[in-house]
Amino acid sequence: MKASFDVVVFDWDGTLADSTGPIAQCMQEACRALGLAVPTEAAAQHVIGLGLDDALARLVPELPRSDYPKLVEAYREIYFARPVAHPLFPGIGNLLDALEARGLALAVATGKSAAGLQRSLAETGLGGRFSAMRTADVTASKPDPLMLREIAEELDIAPSRMLMVGDTAYDLEMASRAGAAAVGVAYGAHSLAELRKWPALAFVESPGELAQWFVKMV
Repeated sequence: MKASFDVVVFDWDGTLADSTGPIAQCMQEACRALGLAVPTEAAAQHVIGLGLDDALARLVPELPRSDYPKLVEAYREIYFARPVAHPLFPGIGNLLDALEARGLALAVATGKSAAGLQRSLAETGLGGRFSAMRTADVTASKPDPLMLREIAEELDIAPSRMLMVGDTAYDLEMASRAGAAAVGVAYGAHSLAELRKWPALAFVESPGELAQWFVKMV
């Protein structure tokens, strides 16, 4: 692994944290609060990973863009009012420790807002663990490769020295377009069949299998 990559970039929701269900439920509640057609939980989960504007364009195409701020505000009020933390998947903390012990830098590229990511970092105790972070409200949303290109520039590495780990086709497309390697995890928002539409070094179906893959790559 040291010989192949310098940094491992993780998506957050559905990759590090078991949060796709609660996020989808918040979006359903926001749509209900504004009298909009309520999407299924599966449909709401499918847009996780995109920035909010891009997610809404796919999830509620009938909503005028001029009304996006109302739905975004309703979603954020509901999301931040929830007292329950979104825990890390089992074994993720140990995996991050092991990667750092091998001298790898860690980074995050997520469709969350900066405020949402900071809340999650505080909830999980991972604040200060990542050398670089990008959120969809401060740069281009996935699957645009800008997030990864900015992280590569910040850490002064070539994109080819970067490994992206994510649970959506948006993550894998972003990695492909940036010239980075990728691993797809099929325990989050997108199915294994969807992930396989994009190139990856591996596709895993549990956090434990992800940890085992990293061990084999040493």
